[in-house]
Amino acid sequence: MLSMMPPILIVMIVLSVIFDFLNGVHDSSNIVATMIASRAFTPRVALGITAISHFVAPFIFGVAVATTIGHEVVSAEAISLNILIAALLSAIIWNLLTWALGIPSSSSHALIGGMLGAVAIGAGFQAIELQGMEKILIALFFSPIIGLFLGYIFTKLVFFLARGATPKINIFFKRSQIISAVALSLSHGTNDAQKTMGVITLGLVTAGIIPDFKVPFWVIAISAGAIALGTALGGWKLIKTLGGKFYKIRPVHGFSSQLTSAFVILGASMIGGPVSTTQVVSSSIMGVGSADRVKMVRWGVAKEIMVAWIVTIPATAIIAAGIYWLIERFL
Repeated sequence: MLSMMPPILIVMIVLSVIFDFLNGVHDSSNIVATMIASRAFTPRVALGITAISHFVAPFIFGVAVATTIGHEVVSAEAISLNILIAALLSAIIWNLLTWALGIPSSSSHALIGGMLGAVAIGAGFQAIELQGMEKILIALFFSPIIGLFLGYIFTKLVFFLARGATPKINIFFKRSQIISAVALSLSHGTNDAQKTMGVITLGLVTAGIIPDFKVPFWVIAISAGAIALGTALGGWKLIKTLGGKFYKIRPVHGFSSQLTSAFVILGASMIGGPVSTTQVVSSSIMGVGSADRVKMVRWGVAKEIMVAWIVTIPATAIIAAGIYWLIERFL
């Protein structure tokens, strides 16, 4: 297969794998923060469970999100590999910057912003499929709102069912996180790894290696492997932000936020909606905390993260446009 590929396509695939790996490093905090903060698992066990779940998830739940990213956002006939390279470089730079600063920014937003900026300058706005972009933006916008709402409702229900229970119920919530943590890890692996699969497959179609958009098995394998490896290494600065800065997380909070997030992310994945796991998990944590006591949530930290969410798409779009201009001018 490699002998059939032009060098520029190999570069694009390598950048995709790097982005996927960094996505795992960057977003692992979203998955394991509540497990660790609630003392349900040690960091190593939490990351191990999450990494394994990330690898197997795409093989279980299919590639609907990959199809949305690679087939329904831009026209393969209208773009070039340089455009995809610029988009990936922009997302990688943004992930590294926010990782270094400990800001749980969205890798999904970074990739979408990078693609928009690179496509707009390289192929024109007419190359953007508005219907597919609308689907993505709706999923990105509404998923955190749903996560906040469901987190609040589910936690209120849990408190009602557990009324009058002794403190020993915390043991139940700790042990139950084996199920909720695996569910959240599988949902995250299903959604996030597929974004890289979509980009790689789009590159293969653009280069003429495959005739139409169908994700090859080897693309699924390397994408799942890269995000699993990144997850195993973990992003410790971000784990601290999500695990401790919103409020003091107890086992009931971890259990509720994990199940809520898994429901939202997996539901979106089944219909091909790429979501920001950073947004969904963060909003569900806030919803769960609000159900306990609104004042206990440190809304100032949430505000900082929301600013990062708003800035990510335009910032990465500008970076990608600049990178594309440099590639075309000098390379």
